[in-house]
Amino acid sequence: MTETPPTTGLHHVTNICTDMDETVAFYEDVLGWHTVKRTQNYDDPGTKHYYFSPTPAGEPGAVVTYFEYPNSRGAPGPGASHHFAFGVDDEATLQEWQEHLRDQGVRVSAVKDRTYFKSIYFSDPDGLVFEFATTEPGFTVDEDTPGETEIDPFEEGYEN
Repeated sequence: MTETPPTTGLHHVTNICTDMDETVAFYEDVLGWHTVKRTQNYDDPGTKHYYFSPTPAGEPGAVVTYFEYPNSRGAPGPGASHHFAFGVDDEATLQEWQEHLRDQGVRVSAVKDRTYFKSIYFSDPDGLVFEFATTEPGFTVDEDTPGETEIDPFEEGYEN
């Protein structure tokens, strides 16, 4: 492996929505996040570009942004994101989120055991899939050095 320049991790994720007002309501009212920037897409002037964060300052690594394209509709497939996940401390917090989302009228999955974490899934107003995932038990559950072997979860009998 060659030496590569360092990165600090994920900075932000940018998505597309059809109605920025609905997206703002979802992030602010349902998720309790902050709208930390309202601007335009630098590559497409006149297109709204809003930034959302769980913290008022919007630190890199915790920001989700949206471009508004009212007449667009995406389709899952190659080149598209399947879902993205936000971290929560533990299963108790995950269950609190599950209850909160249901109270807000959001369809949310049962808690799923993904071996390395537990998670729930739900969607934004445009159908983009979100996941909340616990930090534990972590990727060293079934190997000392993460990524050293390929693991077949079905052969190992892991739940889904």
